[in-house]
Amino acid sequence: MKRTILLALFAAALVAVPLGATPTLLRVMTHSSFAATPSVIAAFEAANNAKVQFTAGGDGGETLNKAILAKSDPLADVLYGVDNTFMGRALAADILDPYDSPLLASIPSDLDLDSSHRLLPVDFGYISLNYDKKYFTDKGLMPPTTLEDLVQPRYKGLVIVENPATSSPGLAFLLATVAHFGTTGSSAWQTYWSNLRKNDVLVVNGWEDAYYNEFSEQGKGKRPIVVSYATSPAYELYNATDPKPTEPPTGNIIPEGSSFRQVEFVGVLKGTKVPALARKFVDFMLDTAFQADIPLQMWVYPTNRNAPVPDLFKTFAPVPATPANIAPAIIDAQRDTWIKAWTQIVLR
Repeated sequence: MKRTILLALFAAALVAVPLGATPTLLRVMTHSSFAATPSVIAAFEAANNAKVQFTAGGDGGETLNKAILAKSDPLADVLYGVDNTFMGRALAADILDPYDSPLLASIPSDLDLDSSHRLLPVDFGYISLNYDKKYFTDKGLMPPTTLEDLVQPRYKGLVIVENPATSSPGLAFLLATVAHFGTTGSSAWQTYWSNLRKNDVLVVNGWEDAYYNEFSEQGKGKRPIVVSYATSPAYELYNATDPKPTEPPTGNIIPEGSSFRQVEFVGVLKGTKVPALARKFVDFMLDTAFQADIPLQMWVYPTNRNAPVPDLFKTFAPVPATPANIAPAIIDAQRDTWIKAWTQIVLR
C-alpha cells in the first residue's frame, strides 16, 4: 500500500513540475525524536518541487520555546512536535496560522483538540509503565497492576520515573497521577507521590537515562519498572536480534484511567514566506503515506483512521480503553504549579 502511494506521488510530480525548476526551500522545525523514511519525504519533495530542511529543536517544550522566541523572525515555516501538555502555551503565544486541512475529515474528533486549527493532530501515544518480565519471573513476584500497587512494600526500590520538569514522559506520568487520584482529599496525587518517595522511587532527568541506564531489562540497571511508552514492548520485539523471540522481554502495566494520551501536532508558523507549500506539508503529514510511516519510525500511533497500523502494535501495544484525560486548558493553567508542588514533595 505504501509503495503504491509513493509511486502515485512521483508520477504526479513528473506532470506537475516543469523540468529544471529550482526547488522551493521548506523549513520544518521538529522535536529531536522526529523520524521518517527518506523515500517518504522525497516523494513530497518530488511532488511539490520542494527541498525540505529539518531542524531539531530538542524536547517538545524546548522546541516550542525556540519557536516562541523567534516569533518576529521565524526559524521555520512549519512546526511539528507541540503536544497537548504544551498546546495552551503555543496557542497563547500566537505563533501559528489557522489552517482547515481537508485531511481533518479523516481524523477522529477526540484527537482534534484545537478548534482554531492552528495545531493539527499528527500522532498520539500512551505513557505507561513497562516492566522487566524476567526479573519478576526470577523473583517469583507478580508485577503490579495498578498505580496504587507501586507504593506497596513489595515494590519498594523497584520503580524509575522521569522528572516532569525536564522530561515529557515524566510530565505525562505526573498528569496521569493527577487525573487518576485527583487534586483534593486524603488520596490526592500529592499524597500518592509522597508515598512513592517513601517507597524509594528513583527519579532521573530523562527517558533515555531511565530506560537504558537504570532499567534492569537493558542489563545495566537494577530496577524492573520504568515510566516509558505503551509501544516500548513492540519496539523491543521488532529490534530483537537473532534468535528472534516470539514475545517481547518487557510488558505493559496500563491500569484503567491511568495511562496519559500524548497527542502531537503540526502547524504553519506565522511569517512564513511559503504559506501554500507549508499548508501542503501539513496535508502531507496528515495523509496516509506519511501516517503509515509513523508507527515503525516514531513508535506512536497515526491519527488518520485510514492509515494502517502494524500487527505488532495490535498485539503488543494495544490502545488503552480508558486513558487518563485532562483538558489542555487545565494542563496549561496548572502545569507549572503541579511541577513545583511535585518538586517540593519528591525532590525536597
